[in-house]
Parts: sequence; structure tokens; C-alpha cells
Amino acid sequence: MVDSFSRIVRLGEGLSRTGLLDDNAMERAYEALSLCAERIARRGLKAENLSAVATQACRGASNGVAFIERVRKGTGLNLRIIDPIEEARLSVAGCLNLIDPASEAVLVIDVGGGSTELSWMRRTEQGHDTLAWMSVPLGVVTLAERHPEPQGSPRNWYEAMVADVGEAIAKGAPDDPAYHSLYKQGRAHMVGTSGAITSLAGIHLGLRRYQRDLVDGLWMTRSDCEAAANRLISLGPDGRAAENCIGPDRADLVLAGAAILEAVQRAWPCERVRVADRGLREGLLLTMMSEPNRATRKRRRRRRRSRGATNAAPASAT
Repeated sequence: MVDSFSRIVRLGEGLSRTGLLDDNAMERAYEALSLCAERIARRGLKAENLSAVATQACRGASNGVAFIERVRKGTGLNLRIIDPIEEARLSVAGCLNLIDPASEAVLVIDVGGGSTELSWMRRTEQGHDTLAWMSVPLGVVTLAERHPEPQGSPRNWYEAMVADVGEAIAKGAPDDPAYHSLYKQGRAHMVGTSGAITSLAGIHLGLRRYQRDLVDGLWMTRSDCEAAANRLISLGPDGRAAENCIGPDRADLVLAGAAILEAVQRAWPCERVRVADRGLREGLLLTMMSEPNRATRKRRRRRRRSRGATNAAPASAT
């Protein structure tokens, strides 16, 4: 990776109430994408040669396609709206090297702003393959909007978010008692990828500033995750905003992310969670890197077949 740029834009803000991308949210996203286009141009690259994707907010909004077209015309970036299956697949691809090869099962959790993608994997002779997946229509933005933080009773508020996500998971999770038991028996682990989960890891480590090299690949126990969430609850909104690993932009979202992780852990109890500061973006990069190789292999096969046919012709003629 030669460059990296990240900005919180909350594109899905208000989407669950109106079914539309909010004007202010679109402005924030457009500004961030314009900065991306400028960085690309400075490197002498062409925006039309890039692979760029949009996820839940643009999928669910009735004006999502119009926003994509505005971005294309204004910045040259051609965003492609991907479906939940591809989003989950890319997230898994980006986290593959964080999977413990000894684990018989793995659950990859990709917490987004508007949805959460869950991918259940099972170990095979070739590695770990996806057994089932689901897209939960709740992410940190949509969940926080459904459950505004009250002045009092923060524990009840947090538990309401956990219950909300738990109900959504129950509607589409794999119904296989034998597979489920692998998690209870400690023969499985989870991989969590999102800004909310990496922030949770930063709180667990007590970091004064976020350090990717300490967070990416970190193993946390379920009790570690619960303790970090309890600390966030006790801090309150102002205390969370003052934390360097969270900041004011994520202060109202990080506990929604913790609640999503808690709901998954209750539904699929296992002791180990591996934190991933990677995911969809890295999966997209790896997919792009593999595409030329596939094309090269196809050309080589065609050349071999062509040479074989040429060599065989004189033999058949005689």
C-alpha cells in the first residue's frame, strides 16, 4: 500500500429514518472523496483506473445512485455499489492471515456504519472456507440513531442495543448445533474488523494515542471486551470524546460498536477475539492483485493449447 487516507463522514446518517442520504452527510462524503481524488492525481494516477466501492448507505438509500453519479462527474472516481455478499467476501479476504489455522471454526465480524456483515467459516483441508454469512441491517450509525444515549441509566441503554442486535442475528444465523458447539468448546475464535472494535482494543491497551502496530492482530478475551465496554459506559459521552483512541467523531458510535460485538459474543460464545485493523479495503487490494495473475495463467494455458495443436497437426497428416 503506497498511501492511506481515512475520514469519518457518517454517510448513512439519518438513512434509517428517511430512506435518503442526508444532504450534509453527502457533502462530508463528497469532500473526503475529493481529497482522495487529489491525492491520486498527485501520484500521477488516473481515477478511472482505480477500483472504488460503496456499501450499505448507498445500497439502502433511494438517492444512492444519484450520489454515486455526482461523485463520478465531480471527482472522476467511479464508485461501484457492492452487494452484502461481496462486502462480506472482501472483508474475509482482507483478514485471512489473522485466522488461527488451528481453529476449527471462525466468525468474521465486519461492523460498518449501516450494517454488520457476519461470515461463519469452517476449517477444511485447503484452509478455512465460508460456511454461511448474513448481513445484519444494523451498524454503528443506525444502531446509535435507534437508541439515543439517555442522561441516566446507561447500562439499560447499552443492554437495549445489545438485545436489538441479538434479535437481528437470530433471524439469519446458521442453524447447526454441531457447528455452534465448536464455539462453546473453545475450538473457534472471532475476528473483528471495524473502527469501533479497534477503538475498543485501544481502550483495553490503555493507549495514549492509537497505534496500528499494537492493535492489528491483537488477541482479546471475551472478558477483555466486556471490561473495555464497561469502561466506555462509565466514561460517559464527554469522557469518551476525550479518549485519544476515540475522539469526538466516534464518541457516540463506539459503544454501539461494542454492543454489536457483545451481541455476537452472546449468540456465539467463544473466548478469543482477534482484532483486525484491516478488512474490506485490504480484501479489495488483494483481489485486484490476484486478477492479473489469473489473466496471465489464462494466457499461458491458451498458448500451451495453441502449441499443442500446432505440434499435433503434422503428426496427424503423416
